[in-house]
Amino acid sequence: MIGAARPERVPVELTHDARFSRRIIRLSVVSAVALGLIWALVVTSLEAPPPVALAFLGGWLLMPSTLVASLSRPGLRFGLTLPATLVTVGLLAVSLGWLPSDPVAASGWLLMTAGVALGGGLGLWLWYRLLPVPTALDDPFSPGRWTLVGVHVALVVVGFALAASALL
Repeated sequence: MIGAARPERVPVELTHDARFSRRIIRLSVVSAVALGLIWALVVTSLEAPPPVALAFLGGWLLMPSTLVASLSRPGLRFGLTLPATLVTVGLLAVSLGWLPSDPVAASGWLLMTAGVALGGGLGLWLWYRLLPVPTALDDPFSPGRWTLVGVHVALVVVGFALAASALL
């Protein structure tokens, strides 16, 4: 399915392209910080069972390490589905079973869940090309892609801030 819209080439996201490598480095730093903060929020503010916290811990450790390893072997980027799934399943578990009683904090967890799920969906679509990618979104540096990434980031950041309000 990779490159279904343009089968004659491998998507930039799965290559050694120097411009995209800089994005991978930035993503590894951002994921290390963001996923670490989310894991810390899970263990300090929720009554979720240990397997839920372990899912977040696994995602936090695997996401940046897989990204860094993929700099020398871009094919390893397919492995990003594991940490992304761990974090998404963890957030779904929190959303279904361990939301805080405070509605502001609860809405934060739901926004984070939506933001992380959006990011994972974008990765499946735009990086792995499981569905055809419109020409306007083919370039990883296109305005449309940056807009989608901005929505993903905004949902996660606002969600985190609202969820963290439970600590105040």
